Amino acid sequence: MIGATSLVRRAKYKPESADPHLLALLARKPARVASVAMANKTARVVWAVMARGEVYQTRHTPSLAA
Repeated sequence: MIGATSLVRRAKYKPESADPHLLALLARKPARVASVAMANKTARVVWAVMARGEVYQTRHTPSLAA
C-alpha cells in the first residue's frame, strides 16, 4: 500500500514517467482509491508470478486462453 501511494504521488509530479494505466485511473478516481487499486494489481501480479514459478516480464502480453 505504501509503495502504491508513492507511485500515485510521483505520478502527480512527473506524469511523463508514470504508468499510463495509473494516469487513466487517476483521471477517473480519487488518489486513495487509485492507490488501493494499484496495490491490488501489484499483489495479483506478484501472486501469479510466484504461483507459476516464472520470472517477471515488464511488458508481457498475455496469450488468450482458447
